[in-house]
Amino acid sequence: METLPDYTDKKSRFELKTLLETSRLLIESRETDFVLNNLLLITMGKMLVPRGAILIHDEQDSGYIVRKIKGRGLVNEGDRIELPWEPDQFESVVLDPAREKIDPPELFEGKNRGLFFNLRTSNHHLGYLYMSRKGGGEVLNEHEIEFVESLSIISSVAIANSRMFAEMREVNRKLDRKVYELNTLLSLSRDFSMMVDREKIASTFKFALLGQLLIRKFFLLYHIDGKIDLMASSGLSRAPNKGERKQIFDIPDDIKIVDPDDSNTTDWLKENDIAALIALQMQGEKIAVVGVSSKANRDQLSQSDFNFLQSLGNLAVLSIQKTQFLEERIERERLEEEINIAKSIQQGLFPDPVPEIPTWELSAKNIPSQQVGGDYYDIAETPDKNFIVAIGDVTGKGIPASLLMANLQSMLHVLLPVDISLGRATDQINNLIYQNTPSDKFITFFWGKYFHQEKRLSYINAGHNPPLLLRKESDSFEELSEGGLILGAMPTQMPYEVTDVELHSGDLMVLYTDGVNESMSRSGEEYGEKRLKELILNRRGDSAEQILDAIIEDVRAFSRNRFSDDLTLIVIKMK
Repeated sequence: METLPDYTDKKSRFELKTLLETSRLLIESRETDFVLNNLLLITMGKMLVPRGAILIHDEQDSGYIVRKIKGRGLVNEGDRIELPWEPDQFESVVLDPAREKIDPPELFEGKNRGLFFNLRTSNHHLGYLYMSRKGGGEVLNEHEIEFVESLSIISSVAIANSRMFAEMREVNRKLDRKVYELNTLLSLSRDFSMMVDREKIASTFKFALLGQLLIRKFFLLYHIDGKIDLMASSGLSRAPNKGERKQIFDIPDDIKIVDPDDSNTTDWLKENDIAALIALQMQGEKIAVVGVSSKANRDQLSQSDFNFLQSLGNLAVLSIQKTQFLEERIERERLEEEINIAKSIQQGLFPDPVPEIPTWELSAKNIPSQQVGGDYYDIAETPDKNFIVAIGDVTGKGIPASLLMANLQSMLHVLLPVDISLGRATDQINNLIYQNTPSDKFITFFWGKYFHQEKRLSYINAGHNPPLLLRKESDSFEELSEGGLILGAMPTQMPYEVTDVELHSGDLMVLYTDGVNESMSRSGEEYGEKRLKELILNRRGDSAEQILDAIIEDVRAFSRNRFSDDLTLIVIKMK
């Protein structure tokens, strides 16, 4: 007699096939909505259940969001509900409120008599799949519960994957935006550096705001010679008067979100729908304020937007400063006055006063061989409250070298508010200098970021004289030489290497340009590194300022007060 096929075995194979096909479909999907919708439809259709819902856990508020619901419900998609138990209160994947004697909130008309299937990965609770009884009132049997449980596990993995993909997509989107903003700023830096007309600067600033951030109303207040001038604006109902300018400029916040309901908000800001104020600082002093309206598309201004506004504002302000110096230069006698203005520009680019850095005793000085020079140093605070120290030497002397040095300073300050690594920033600076300077102009450059809480210096040396590091208990010097090629020699091909150095109390570090070691005596002998190291060893117990003065005086005596090249020194002692 022929044996009939086992119906139960066929059903099990069919369900297994369904699980496998569903698993592939859901896990390959990258959209959470698709996964949730298919989970609900498949389970309801397979089990002949008339009502179902998916509740997703809100990690911020500990409640649950109704993401999907089928059947006549008492709640709608998007509603927030609370469940009277904790996600880890029950070990079972399947929760029967009747058996556990708990009373969940009503999701559908009539008494809830369904089951809650825990949606979770191995270490993360995602939410619940709710299944009512079948259309005839029958409960799900053990085999059906196992099927829904298996599908819930598969769907949980798919939900976690889709979330991870969405997060990666968002990270990539933000990274692309950062790269785009950086390229925009570097391009604008080149454009601004060639501008000498304030109206053109204001126009470029305006179109950058409109094109990048969709901002139609803005103003730029600039503090100069004791006055606060409106340097650029667009879309304002009227210009602010003297008192309104001072009131706006005196707001202490670096970034101020304007609240129209705040009684302290000026009527002029309300009248012109100004949404935020951004302060611009140079060497620790506020020199300008940018005010902007909301975006034309009504999106909120983000921290990334504020960083871009600060960088763009710094570019415009630096360009405005440059135009002012040029205008002053025209009013004086041609050759002599040009040299004097160039000297004042250069001295204004050096930090004065030098910022106070925790754990550092620091002294720095620049002595040009002519009235202006091509040496550069900078000490500046970064947005994350750490510090940048930099020193550079431009080939040549005089005004051409000083202008290239000014461009280097401008690039560094443009990049300070931007969230970018030391290596990537050096790559960009090198490419910009290579593209926009003559082939015979180069810059030796050393800079580092000092993390004062960790007492760690991350540095890059781009062909500069290696700074000398003398440890407290040592008589030999470490030379900070790792990095890459000098700036402007060729496009960046190999990334600049970043090296970390741990600093300790009593350590001494000397940064210098070749105006020190290449100073010549009357007989043509160079001062040399050996003399420099011996002097540092002999004076290691002195303060940073005393060591700096001793080096300068020794070089003066050696060269008979005749500097053949610009001389720059930074002396750092660890407290």
